[in-house]
Amino acid sequence: QVQLVESGGGLVQAGGSLRLSCVASGSIFSMYVMGWYRQAPGKQRELVARVTDGGGTSYSDSVKGRFTISRDHIKHTVYLQMNSLKAEDTAVYYCNAEHLSRTQNYWGQGTQVTVAS
Repeated sequence: QVQLVESGGGLVQAGGSLRLSCVASGSIFSMYVMGWYRQAPGKQRELVARVTDGGGTSYSDSVKGRFTISRDHIKHTVYLQMNSLKAEDTAVYYCNAEHLSRTQNYWGQGTQVTVAS
C-alpha cells in the first residue's frame, strides 16, 4: 500500500507560479513511477506529467515548457513546479503512483489549483 498526500494548491493570478508537493509513504518509493494528473470541472482526468524511478520525465503538450516534474528519493516526494499559469490550468491536481510492474496504482486526495485571469 502507498499513501499519497498532496499540498501546495491554491489561488494564483494568470502568469503566476505554484509548486505542488506529494509525499509518498508505505512502500518502496523507487519502485513507482510518479505522476501528476488533473481534472477540470466537466472534463476527464488527464495526465500532466510523469517521472520514472530513474528521473526520466514526460509532459502533456499543454504544459510542456511551463511545468517541471521532479522527485526526491530521500524525502519520498514528487514535485510539480508550475510556471506561467493560465486560466485553463484550473483543476484539481492528483498525485499518482504506479508500480513498475503496473499491477498497483494509487491516488492522492487531490489539491485544487485555481488560476484567475
